Amino acid sequence: MSLDSITKSVDEAVSGFFEPIASWLVDVVFYSVPVAGTELPLIVAWLVVAGLVFTAWFGLVQIRKFKLALAVVRGKYDEKGSTGEVNHFQALTAAVSGTVGLGNIAGVAVAVSIGGPGATFWMILCGLLGMATKFVEVTLGVKYREVHADGTVSGGPMHYLPKGLAERFGKNGKTFGKILAVLASFFVLFFGLFGGNLFQVNQSYAQLVSVTGGEDGLMGSSAGAVFFGLLIAALVGIVLLGGIRSIANVTSKLVPAMAGIYIVACLIVILVHISAVPAAFVTIIEGAFNPEGVAGGVLGALIIGFKRAAFSNEAGLGSAPIAHSAVKTKHPASEGLVALLEPFIDTVIICTMTALTIVIANPASWGEARAGESIGGVTITSDAFATVLPWFPYILTVAVMLFAISTVLTWGYYCLKAWTHLFGRSRASELTFKVLYTLFVVAGSLLTLQTLIDMADAVLFMLAVINIIGLYLLAPVVKRELNSFLEYVRARDAGEVTEDGDTDQEPVKTTV
Repeated sequence: MSLDSITKSVDEAVSGFFEPIASWLVDVVFYSVPVAGTELPLIVAWLVVAGLVFTAWFGLVQIRKFKLALAVVRGKYDEKGSTGEVNHFQALTAAVSGTVGLGNIAGVAVAVSIGGPGATFWMILCGLLGMATKFVEVTLGVKYREVHADGTVSGGPMHYLPKGLAERFGKNGKTFGKILAVLASFFVLFFGLFGGNLFQVNQSYAQLVSVTGGEDGLMGSSAGAVFFGLLIAALVGIVLLGGIRSIANVTSKLVPAMAGIYIVACLIVILVHISAVPAAFVTIIEGAFNPEGVAGGVLGALIIGFKRAAFSNEAGLGSAPIAHSAVKTKHPASEGLVALLEPFIDTVIICTMTALTIVIANPASWGEARAGESIGGVTITSDAFATVLPWFPYILTVAVMLFAISTVLTWGYYCLKAWTHLFGRSRASELTFKVLYTLFVVAGSLLTLQTLIDMADAVLFMLAVINIIGLYLLAPVVKRELNSFLEYVRARDAGEVTEDGDTDQEPVKTTV
């Protein structure tokens, strides 16, 4: 029996067993209600409402403190002797690498095809709201992180939910928080293995096959798939063994590189079509408030834009705090401010650049997709670049590979923290996970397991339900932490406190 037939049999067996479960779970988690002729997934409304609430609660913190966030990333307010494993910039790039991926390339193309150019406007707005949610969850991640005897750090919803709820609500809060922590760990682990690992490898391999002659080309055989899987598994395994420091060192180089390659390519297309830029912006604004051919009109475009942004930047899902918790800082809110830059980079910059490139280039495949034809998002984006760069599929392949590898690495770290929360931090336990995770990398080049990937998406968004409940209950804690950090910034700028944290005079209280 050939390898192809074996993998096909496995795919069919897995799909046949899990498909009814996946179908039910997807229907429940992504349950939609009809609104003005279109469908609104309640989970998207849940995420957007959280962004609105936290934006109001913290007084537009994502706008008022944006400049301060940039200063923190640059290291201006670093303190000597801070507990943690990585600096602010490394923590940010590690977390960004978990969200920036194929959704920014293919998902955006689908959004502007279904929701029209106007979906871009609402996508940007949702990204801006998500910045406030990300600030809240990451501040809590650092506040309630666990620092181990060897100096390593564990954080995320599996830590701040039980600790934070116990601190605020006593014994009952502790019990409730422990239950939520176990669920959060399972959700993160399941999604990471299938969505953050297997799916990313599978899609990057598919793109590589497409530019090397298809199924009859160099990489199209079973041997090519195995070679690709083993190569990526070896790279991931080596980096994963080094822990968050190793992951952060790699992602701090990969993320700027992959974002830089992609943004430069977008700018080339935009500059070549520079005369079309003003009209493109007009089209986007008009499409946001007066869309044509979009189910549900304005609300339809809004829902599509919000859905794309919510799925892209993961604000409120509780995943990013796991990476951010490893930062070296004495003030949790300092990293919360750094984290609010994450949706800005992922959604406001990269997703918008993709959408603008497609609108400006206006490839034929985009028009066909808007007319109802079934065309893949990657194809539309690639065609948009090909209007200027005929060789772009090769560059796109490099970008997809970088996106995929960085995402696999970051989710490997997320999964490790979930695994150790469930099964303990022994050396044997961690090694078992790392072997399992690298095996999933190899499987990614051979299998699709689409049914399990659909389940993983649903499971990840189930995490958003329990996570945001915790964020609401713990928001007063975040308010105190923000005030504490702002007071430190004021004192540091005034020369009342040094980089070592020494002070010679009583500070004046600062409030948001």
